[in-house]
Amino acid sequence: MRERSSSETGPLAGSLLLAHPSLQDENFRRSVILLSAHDANGAMGVVLNRPLGKRLGQLTTDFALGPLASVPLYKGGPVQPEQLLLCGWRPHDDGSGFQLMFGIDPVKAAELQAEKGVHLRGFLGYAGWTGGQLENELRQNTWIVAPIVAQMLEGEQDESLWKRMLGSISHEWKLLAEEPEDPSQN
Repeated sequence: MRERSSSETGPLAGSLLLAHPSLQDENFRRSVILLSAHDANGAMGVVLNRPLGKRLGQLTTDFALGPLASVPLYKGGPVQPEQLLLCGWRPHDDGSGFQLMFGIDPVKAAELQAEKGVHLRGFLGYAGWTGGQLENELRQNTWIVAPIVAQMLEGEQDESLWKRMLGSISHEWKLLAEEPEDPSQN
């Protein structure tokens, strides 16, 4: 996998943002963010690797007995943490990429769940940036931009995802990803 340079311009929607190993903000430390939107007005995405250990059926009685009860829930980000976003993705039939679906209504999500190869997730909250904010953070090397890869969608999407994704870029990034969180354990 090749990281995208912060000097490369253009929309990043459909890309991943991997938190730089030095990022200490508790909302984003060791996070993997899937960007759903990015333009001159700002950017939006969800944190993929913060599972809440709950299912949608445990969130409200509206979903308890329905077809979406087993959809896993994740902490999507610090913005509007009470808002539920239903998101999904599936690989294209020819293996050339993925179809990303954000903000799906529950009826459509139930239809998609019945389709083969669709991965559904519920996210509480999202990550958001105002116009120019993400570009500034990229210039400061806060994020590593990476493409979505099949093994990311198929593997576990927990705290280990950040290490796997960062480590797949290069040997140097793998070394940084494997550093212990507590430097005294190094």
